[in-house]
Amino acid sequence: MVGSQPLSTLLCAAIVLGRAASPTLLGTFENPGVICRPRFRYWLPDSGVDPDIVATDIKNSGEHGAGGIEFVPFFNYGGESGGPPPEANWVANGFGTPAFRDVFRAALQAHKDAGLFMDFAMGPNQGQGVPAAIDDPGLQWDLVPYSREVATNGTFHDKLPGWGVGELVAVVSARVISHTNVSLPEVDSPYLTAQSSYLSLVLDHTTLSEITDQVSEEGQLSLSFPTGADCRYRIFAYYQRQPLNKNLRFTNNNMETIWDNGSYVVDHYSARGAQTVIQFWEKNILIDGIKELLMEVGNYDAGAGYINDYRGVLEDCYREYLQTFSDWLHNELHLNYSAQVSYNLPMDMEASIPVVDTPECESLQFGDSVDAYRQFSGPAVLAGKRVISNEMGATTGAYDYPFPRLLFSVGLAVIGGVNQIVLHGQSYTGDYYETTWPGYTAFSYTTSELYSDKQPSWDHGLSDVLGFLSRVQHTQRHGSSRIDVAIYNKVSATDSVNFPPIYQANDLIKAGWSWTYISPDNFALPGATVKDHILGPDGPRFKALVVTKNSNMTLAGVRKMHEYATRGLPILFSGGFPGIYVSGDENGAATIRAKLTELSASANVHIVGEGGVADKLTALGLSPYIGIQTNGKWLTTYREDSSTGIDYGLIFCDSNTSSGYITVTGPAKKKIPYYLNAWTGDKAPIFTYNVTESGLTIPVSLKGNQTLIVAFYPPGILSESDAPQIHAVETPASVIGATSDRRGGWVAHVARKNGSENQPERIQLSSGNYFDLLHRQQIANSFNLSKWHLIAEHWEAPTDLYEARITARKYNTTHDLPSLMSWSKIPSLMNSSGLGYYSTAFEWPPADYTSFDHDPPDGAYIIFPSILHAIQVTINGHRVPPLDYTDARADITAYLKTGRNEVLAVVPTTMWNYIRSILPNIRDQGRLPGLLTEGLPIPEVSENGLIAEAIVIPYSKLSITDA
Repeated sequence: MVGSQPLSTLLCAAIVLGRAASPTLLGTFENPGVICRPRFRYWLPDSGVDPDIVATDIKNSGEHGAGGIEFVPFFNYGGESGGPPPEANWVANGFGTPAFRDVFRAALQAHKDAGLFMDFAMGPNQGQGVPAAIDDPGLQWDLVPYSREVATNGTFHDKLPGWGVGELVAVVSARVISHTNVSLPEVDSPYLTAQSSYLSLVLDHTTLSEITDQVSEEGQLSLSFPTGADCRYRIFAYYQRQPLNKNLRFTNNNMETIWDNGSYVVDHYSARGAQTVIQFWEKNILIDGIKELLMEVGNYDAGAGYINDYRGVLEDCYREYLQTFSDWLHNELHLNYSAQVSYNLPMDMEASIPVVDTPECESLQFGDSVDAYRQFSGPAVLAGKRVISNEMGATTGAYDYPFPRLLFSVGLAVIGGVNQIVLHGQSYTGDYYETTWPGYTAFSYTTSELYSDKQPSWDHGLSDVLGFLSRVQHTQRHGSSRIDVAIYNKVSATDSVNFPPIYQANDLIKAGWSWTYISPDNFALPGATVKDHILGPDGPRFKALVVTKNSNMTLAGVRKMHEYATRGLPILFSGGFPGIYVSGDENGAATIRAKLTELSASANVHIVGEGGVADKLTALGLSPYIGIQTNGKWLTTYREDSSTGIDYGLIFCDSNTSSGYITVTGPAKKKIPYYLNAWTGDKAPIFTYNVTESGLTIPVSLKGNQTLIVAFYPPGILSESDAPQIHAVETPASVIGATSDRRGGWVAHVARKNGSENQPERIQLSSGNYFDLLHRQQIANSFNLSKWHLIAEHWEAPTDLYEARITARKYNTTHDLPSLMSWSKIPSLMNSSGLGYYSTAFEWPPADYTSFDHDPPDGAYIIFPSILHAIQVTINGHRVPPLDYTDARADITAYLKTGRNEVLAVVPTTMWNYIRSILPNIRDQGRLPGLLTEGLPIPEVSENGLIAEAIVIPYSKLSITDA
């Protein structure tokens, strides 16, 4: 099969295996099943490493809360990042060799023993191909174009341009209307290369002529063309060839076996390319009991017109490639198929996403763009895919990726439709050839992150983060995703470099409308039907279809819209009619315009101005699944679980601290709302909300980048003690918390707030009664914790730098801190990394309560205003449950005692500041780190430690009943 498949496109195209989630495997919110837990992409240096250490690494990740690994035989980016290290033998220890089978078997067995879930790449590097003979017809094929301008006298008597580079496919001539030299931006990567410019030609399509049959066997062509000022003709010749691009390359003069050649990229535009990979696996890997073990571990139930036509053919061929893999995995191994679909390939991404079982995207490529994620997830949701995966956390700089940055990126991905995180990535922890501490580092210190016990947060924060991610994913796997609006999007090729936003107005965001994108190619999916005015009634249940004026309408798309409108689906054209997705059919554009005009006459079709979609939806009597009123920017997801009747709303604050209201208007308005704390696993009924005929409204305040999860429970599934008989409709700011007394009432936590005694405060109940807060001014004041003592546990390289297996050489220094500041501002700690043990104490009850004629406070909250990386807190030796790093507060009443109360905050740093200080001494497989040799900028010293004083807020308890 002929296709255009440059190697630079493939280097980032990961092909892995996965299995779709089954409700029986989800576990509980408190303790999610492994299928809901995030995984690590595991960088296997090569097949010569110690299988026992690989197995230990996998089990350790599971003990810290991961669900398993995505097993990637990395081989230094397939040899692109410096080739094999000295002493390494990539022939004997290549992909698919007996040595590889030993390591692969150990990885499978480790997952089986630990009850984990394994994904694996289908080839070395990023899985683009496998070892093969150079004459294998399933290897990559390139379509290679050559052209030459015809002389001004209109004659061409010469050998074809490019003759001999490959098998001739076609020769075409055409008149050139104009030509432009186009410069391309430089690729800022030490691993990728790209051409710097290209010649753009505009042709007169009426002069296109295929002249292949006029070429002699020797490649000679003799033709005459019209002459004149506007008669500039050009000859185009196209050849197919196998470039023998490799996804594992190294220097080797012996060519006796396929292992001597490394690994070749296979054809991604035919079933034959997939068959080459399949045959390799069946012959070399799925033997000696591995196939049976794999099935045991993995068997979960669970112009432009011609360019568009060309890319449409590529899409068809690419889907054939994906479908062949999928069929083999289903039928032979009972596994599902996951792929980073059309990664950097010149085609419409949305058209191919439904082919694979678990489509995977990548945070590096998608650049924290919610709009980009929506372009990816929309087709998957409409196709009924239960899992949408994301390779998360690849960014510049190694050993310096604090958790809050990770959580920000995760939050945006989840809003965009992702519900499976694969962290990039986990390191092999054993010794490796001529590699110093901290050990094997994929991408040679240029790219984050390297998760292992060489990171202080591995045992001091990572489990909390993985637990949070697991519970978020647990809620995003239940039931079905409900999305308010589908936005039509058809492109010839997805702009996977910039991912420009498709819907650019802010009216939908401001009102809380959720949306995603679908291609007209997706209209052919079984679920793309309309019932009761809803598109995708068994899936996302879109309430309307929006078409922007900047989109491109296909003939099949407009025909399908006629059907949808006839069945009652509201269709909104924003800003006017869209453009035309042109093809080689000369009459196609006129037909599409006529169909659009006909469509606009439908009663269910509306043309609105740009930014007027939200108002029109409201005018049509529609409302979002979660309506929003806020002074910030909140984004939402919504899911309905028909098996339990529980609905899940997730709100992410993509702004600074903000407040407002969320409103649900569907069946959820008759249910009981609960807060789900994804950090601790706790579930608690919500104290303050209001129910009216139109909906259920909850007041909300969120910190920047905070994630809030609300579950709506049917009353019938809650026990009497879990279903409060009353709730508050309105509460003043002095009520800083409330808990159910499990007898139908509440206990409100009332703190001192500055204000006038002449401004009485009260709690209004759903029954119509009020509770006055008579003594709010007589509660002890909040106070800061000061006089911190720091024990800094330094993590440094072992005396022998080549003892890479050692976690770190550790020693302590002590510091009395008049005020808290980053380690980078403490001279003796500026180049240090490790753990900070911050301790202080306070007296309880506070002394100032005695100045009031009132009882001492009943309890207190502690707040840590700023978390740079991670934190774990103990009060009087009792571990406080994990804190939300975006709003680090906890009720510490259960740990308080009369007298002196001791506070300990354990705060890990990233490892970058110390590694930065010894970077010239580090060796990566016998070489200096790539961060130094590639001329990349060296990141500055990073901020670490505890930088803001904790606050203790005393409160008094107020019992609230409706008796």
